[in-house]
Amino acid sequence: MTLYFLVKFLHVLGAIVILGTGTGIAFFMLMAHRTDDAEFIARTASVVVIADAIFTLSAVLLQPITGGLLMMLSATSITERWLLASLVLYVVAGLFWIPVVFMQIEMRDLARKAAEQHKALPQRYFVLFRRWFAFGFPGFGATMLILWLMVAKPF
Repeated sequence: MTLYFLVKFLHVLGAIVILGTGTGIAFFMLMAHRTDDAEFIARTASVVVIADAIFTLSAVLLQPITGGLLMMLSATSITERWLLASLVLYVVAGLFWIPVVFMQIEMRDLARKAAEQHKALPQRYFVLFRRWFAFGFPGFGATMLILWLMVAKPF
């Protein structure tokens, strides 16, 4: 096994973790939201926040490191158009993901408070959920495009 292969494996694994965790988080948050049960939403959102902190954040931080190492090991220039496009999309994905993390935390807290007080979810929760849902499309879409560019290197 070469160093290049090991770094490439870690880079691909990071992409899988980002996409897999993102998909799982979206699914579980959506399913919890559909119940309209504040206690269930609070418990689900608590797990989602932890999963984002452990899995998504670690993969997001490692991707540029493994990507940079791959560039060095393969003598790939940063001026490659597919790579530049990937880097721009990585920033775009981050610009949508970072606010989503804070939305999830606030939705969790709002659901906890509603459950503790035996009240309905406040309007702010629903505003955040709609925004969280909308942010998922460009954030996840950018990540999918990055994966395609990594594999296809079309230009």
